[in-house]
Amino acid sequence: MVRIPGRSGAKTLNFDSTRVGPEIDAFAPRSGAAAFAHAWAAAIAGSSYVSMSTPEIESLLVKLSERLAHAIRGIEVDRGEAAEVGAELVRSDFADGRTLGQTLLVIGRRLAADVAPELPVEEAFERVSIVQGALAAEFTRSAWLRTLDQQEQIRAAYLHAREQAQEAMRVSEGRFRAVFNGAGIAIAIASVNGTILEINPMMGEMLGAPTEMLVGTNVMHLLDGEDADLWNALSAGIPEHVRFEKRYERPGAAPFWADITIELIRDQAGTPSYVVVMGRDITQRHLLAQRLQHEATHDPLTNLPNRTLFFDWLDTIFQDQSSDNRVGLCFLDLDGFKVVNDTLGHDIGDKLLTAVAASLQECVDRLGHRVARLGGDEFVVLVRDSGSVDQLTAVADRLLATLRHPLMVAGHRLSVSASIGIVERPVRATTMAELLRAADVTLYWAKTDGRGRWTVFDPDRNARQVARYALSSGLSDALARREFFLEYQPLVRLSDSALIGVEALARWRHPSHGRLAPDSFISLAEETGLIVPLGAWVLREACEQARRWQVENSGDAMYVSVNLAARQAHSPGIVDEVARILDETGLKPELLQLELTESAVMGTAEQTPVALRRLSDMGVRIAIDDFGTGYSNLAYLRHLPVHSLKLAGSFVEGLRTDHADPVDEQLVATLITMAHTLGLGVTAENVETAAQADRLRDLGCDVGQGYYYARPVAPGRIARLLDATAGGTLRLPSRRS
Repeated sequence: MVRIPGRSGAKTLNFDSTRVGPEIDAFAPRSGAAAFAHAWAAAIAGSSYVSMSTPEIESLLVKLSERLAHAIRGIEVDRGEAAEVGAELVRSDFADGRTLGQTLLVIGRRLAADVAPELPVEEAFERVSIVQGALAAEFTRSAWLRTLDQQEQIRAAYLHAREQAQEAMRVSEGRFRAVFNGAGIAIAIASVNGTILEINPMMGEMLGAPTEMLVGTNVMHLLDGEDADLWNALSAGIPEHVRFEKRYERPGAAPFWADITIELIRDQAGTPSYVVVMGRDITQRHLLAQRLQHEATHDPLTNLPNRTLFFDWLDTIFQDQSSDNRVGLCFLDLDGFKVVNDTLGHDIGDKLLTAVAASLQECVDRLGHRVARLGGDEFVVLVRDSGSVDQLTAVADRLLATLRHPLMVAGHRLSVSASIGIVERPVRATTMAELLRAADVTLYWAKTDGRGRWTVFDPDRNARQVARYALSSGLSDALARREFFLEYQPLVRLSDSALIGVEALARWRHPSHGRLAPDSFISLAEETGLIVPLGAWVLREACEQARRWQVENSGDAMYVSVNLAARQAHSPGIVDEVARILDETGLKPELLQLELTESAVMGTAEQTPVALRRLSDMGVRIAIDDFGTGYSNLAYLRHLPVHSLKLAGSFVEGLRTDHADPVDEQLVATLITMAHTLGLGVTAENVETAAQADRLRDLGCDVGQGYYYARPVAPGRIARLLDATAGGTLRLPSRRS
């Protein structure tokens, strides 16, 4: 049983570990901040001597836990809130270093899981680290201020005692000696020239020498040059009071840190008379501050510098803009590390990270650079005052070579590889944010380029990706703003040059980049999923336009061909969507042709695509676009509900001149024969010359499409062509005439 003196209403606290647990459990909450407070109370029980009962302790921690929850769950981590929690602990007498250590431990283990389970793991780890750092820093500062306050009280008490002692000296020298020798702080009195006149036992103990050996010696023998200059200035009366902390050596013992106060005493005439030196050994407090600083700036798992210290390094570099210094980064991420965690467990994964960190540290130390762990399996090597990109690539090669050696981890022989993003540039030509973003982007390139390699930042590639991202971010709004439009390219029957159909081609009238062709945005639409609504819009727009041509013009009806993306083709509602559009626009199914790539049609070779079969049964024509560039599974092709093949432009490239490439010619002839054998029509794309058109016609190709006949044009051009040939066969004039 321990009674805490010095307060009114002091309570009797039981710090027996066998009783603390049950008392806390009696008030244990079960979820959220309350659950965290319960675990927190159990963790710090007995670590500090406080005048509170167990329920009072837990009630306090519940409030502080709610503040920590607010700090970690904000849009930005509230460092101030976390810092205030650290200060409140000290104000509540939880000022022992053990309390802080246990608090940081329980925050790291439980805070995110208890109060913010929705956060992703890496983000939770980063936010918890920020909260730990802010809390630890303010706890240390508050504890330091608390100690200063206590020391000030001691000094005030001493000065008060000194005044009393001076008065008592006229009555009893013994009373003064009792106060001086019994003081709890080290005290020495010296003349202004530095001769030690009096010294109490505490000062002798702190200096590691008997008091009788020190009295009469000159204080200058105990001081270094900096202290001697200070003493001389103080002896002259400027200043009259100083206070500082400093590390001191002592003979035959370990160095120590002391909090020193020096006071100049004047006589009644105002002349400097003697100097009082008071000291307090603060070695333990200083070591605690060092440990807390290390924990705040180093990764607890690998003991490498963490993100906070890495940013401090960079900040120091970028604060100096006066020179032509350069800086380089190697962003490193382990390849396939998640597999280790998923198969062998997180314990093995942590041990692997520790082993990798040790290998990287050894490698980087030999090279004279710095390495830090940013989180997860991501590390960074900082090359200060770099010379060139070649220097960075050499560093990256050494890092990759180091990681190629298998590591023994808990009985497992594990091989790891890494991807490295490299960026190197002059400090004055960039900012810290730009440098980090470039390194992060380049690491992503290294991953996508094949892993197990390094990639150097490429400004041109970055510019293309930025432009690509800008287009991607504007796609959805472009559809809503009706920035897309269609052009139509004629499909011509080669036997008589008759216009029998058109292909609908999407265009984007971009507000900044102008008119964009499909190859600029279709792949982006597929990546973002916008291809489904965009494809639906194209299909409806093309069907509506085909129906208008049919109503407004007499003569033979022509079909419209629309590209169908793979994601559309595999959409469960594609058949119903096509049927609905045909019904609402009034276009006959046989006047609609859907073009799909080989990969979209033949992606499920185990079964006939049901959706395509239903569309074909409805009367819709199915064509395979760019035939010969994908699967080309001819055995499977005969079972597909396909009506025609569109030969890829690369096949007809060799037929552009009168002297056709015999290999290309034979290949095209074979494909046409094969298609006709299967009962399929053949359309040749990219027909650009009369020689191509003539040769394709001679080989039996059915339909041609390309610049030789017409470029993609607006709907009005197609309408005028239909008007010009109304009542007769639809033909395009030959480019040769």
